[in-house]
Amino acid sequence: MKSIFLSHKQLFENPLPLFRAAGTSVHASDLVLVTIPDDGFTLSGDRVNYFLSGGDCADRFGRDHIDSNCAVRPVLLMEPGDEKLLSQVRESGGIVTAELGTFPSVILESSMREMAEKQYRDGTLKKTGMSYTIAGEKRDVYRLGAKQIIRVAVTEETPSGYVQLSDGSAVTAGEEIFIEVRPVRWYYDEINKLLISGRALFAGLGREDAAAYLTDGFIEELLAEDDKEIASVAAGTSYHIEEHDELDLIRSFIEADIPVFIHGLTGDGKSDRVKEIDPDVLDIELVNETPETINGRAVYNESTDTIIDIKPVWLVKLERLCEDGKPHILFFDELTNATKQTQAVIFKIVLERFVNNRWPLPENARIVAAGNDRAESSVAHDLAEPLFGRFAHIYIRTTVENWMPWAVRKNINPYVMEFLANNDLYLRTSFTGTEGYADPRRWEMVSRVLDSSGNDFSLLEPIVGHETAEAFIRFFRAQEEMVDIVKYTDAELARMSVARKYQIAQQCLYAASAKPEEAAELVKRLGAEFEAWFRYVLERKGRH
Repeated sequence: MKSIFLSHKQLFENPLPLFRAAGTSVHASDLVLVTIPDDGFTLSGDRVNYFLSGGDCADRFGRDHIDSNCAVRPVLLMEPGDEKLLSQVRESGGIVTAELGTFPSVILESSMREMAEKQYRDGTLKKTGMSYTIAGEKRDVYRLGAKQIIRVAVTEETPSGYVQLSDGSAVTAGEEIFIEVRPVRWYYDEINKLLISGRALFAGLGREDAAAYLTDGFIEELLAEDDKEIASVAAGTSYHIEEHDELDLIRSFIEADIPVFIHGLTGDGKSDRVKEIDPDVLDIELVNETPETINGRAVYNESTDTIIDIKPVWLVKLERLCEDGKPHILFFDELTNATKQTQAVIFKIVLERFVNNRWPLPENARIVAAGNDRAESSVAHDLAEPLFGRFAHIYIRTTVENWMPWAVRKNINPYVMEFLANNDLYLRTSFTGTEGYADPRRWEMVSRVLDSSGNDFSLLEPIVGHETAEAFIRFFRAQEEMVDIVKYTDAELARMSVARKYQIAQQCLYAASAKPEEAAELVKRLGAEFEAWFRYVLERKGRH
């Protein structure tokens, strides 16, 4: 595999087919936006000039242009056998994309920036052993929870003195920020054996220095893996390092009786994950509570001239729930939306396991909390540091891959599952305040309305918005043609990502009526999870 620039011919004279569909302009990663000197002719929104081979360039509008101030849009020339390194291979609208490697690209989400900055200042932010070359300088990669991040400074060479990033936040010249390392998605030209970056990945280098980095260092850094992937095999060690999904992490801390705080976006299924661990969870939505409803009420008894403390209703329910001796979860939902006074009451309960300094929590009660950050909710408050410090913090991220098994268990409409299996970018769309938008919870709403209406696709737009509803309809119209069953070896199937296997299972649905035995055999080879998904969707669709 070799890293190169696109040529003038590939882009303008005899354009590669994908550019007719994708266009010749390119979006900039957040890393590019904060490291490229902008003289006023470099950026248009988040689109950027980029180098081509020789002395050529493409400007921010995708036009043939010469400029010395450009970002780099890498191209990988693949060699035989390199295709086995690809993951998440997908086709949409005639364009094939794939994931390969990781690179710093997106501003760290707002809910984690303060924590990252504090740990960096304290010297407790752990290095992974990896580094990336940013504007000619090596930058260490740090680990924050499950995320990899680097620290970079915003270039001072901007006309306005600030840069607006992909999440809408503005950063000023000279400011140091954290950029998250993410998988790189490429356009995949299988005929010409090319991977073309879907974004400009890096900047801050002249043409010669950029070419030198592409030749020596870029691919090595792109494909590097951090130290956490390697478990110790030294003789006599008494520890082990394992990979855990979010549910396993939550369950592990609950079993150790360590309070857990679950961070995630709206609709990510924070409460669903808790209910999956404990179906009888006692859920207290703190946005509706006050210190008095949490601590219990004090009532004056005139006949005895005494004040009687009355135990809060939720504690009575928890005590009854815990009578079976099994661990049960006390779930404080929307803790960040609670008032500071209510948060102070919760802190004492988490710290002392006593309510109102009088009534102890049952020994088998386990505490879990969840909440949104201020970027998501105008009424959210930051947690005070003492309260924050009492929890193990787990940051969840719902993806199509980890959502699908849940969707099968919850009997989600098969059309929703098919669409998202092939269009993962639509799992969550931006909230505009003017129309519907998509997130995992709202797709469950779509499922319910499709089930109740006999799959009336015209009902999607009020939930997920016009663009997503149109994409949904276009997708199923395009799937009406028969899909051939491709022959795969066991080795090829073993290398496939979860998302790719769901795509193959979905293709088998459309071939099942003409070639039922071949379709069933291929899905069986994918594995039990995908065979269950295939049979579930096939059965559900057969009812309508």
